[in-house]
Amino acid sequence: MTSFWTGKRVRLRGIELEDWTAFAGFAIDEERLGDLLHPPRSAEGFRAWAKEQAAAKSDGDCFRLAIESVDTGQIVGTVGSHHADPRAGRFEYGITMGAGHRRKGYAAEAVVMLLRFMFSERRYHKCEARIFAHNEASLALHRRLGFAEEGRLRDHVFFAGRHHDLVVMGILADEYAELHAMSELE
Repeated sequence: MTSFWTGKRVRLRGIELEDWTAFAGFAIDEERLGDLLHPPRSAEGFRAWAKEQAAAKSDGDCFRLAIESVDTGQIVGTVGSHHADPRAGRFEYGITMGAGHRRKGYAAEAVVMLLRFMFSERRYHKCEARIFAHNEASLALHRRLGFAEEGRLRDHVFFAGRHHDLVVMGILADEYAELHAMSELE
């Protein structure tokens, strides 16, 4: 690890105005993968969103970061925390990877960095992730990272013309520490 926010493969950083093209590409990738379908957004809409993100003040423990490849400097995805409840010690997180950047270890490293920050620096106790049941790759990633399936919300979301299950997975701070403490020392 070269810094807190830089690992072997990725660097997490704030979103910049010029990142809008990468986020436009992620939206196209998600549509192709059968994720939630949204109306098309204009280039100006993506530019305005990126400008808003770049200028946004921190919202406590809810934030979104760009995932940048250390080797190429290219944005490969985005990761962020949301629904943070400091009193309960629980937060949710989400990650999106560009289609050409999957299965390269970027997502796993980005998630480990985010969890390290939220558990070690912000003192949260639990992280939850909500994953479409048909997304086997994401379910497998979360299992490898130490997340446990906590429940299944049947027919919880509607897209692509039908209802789909949503899997709720979670990891506790002590489970994270046990599994990932050695990787942080490398």
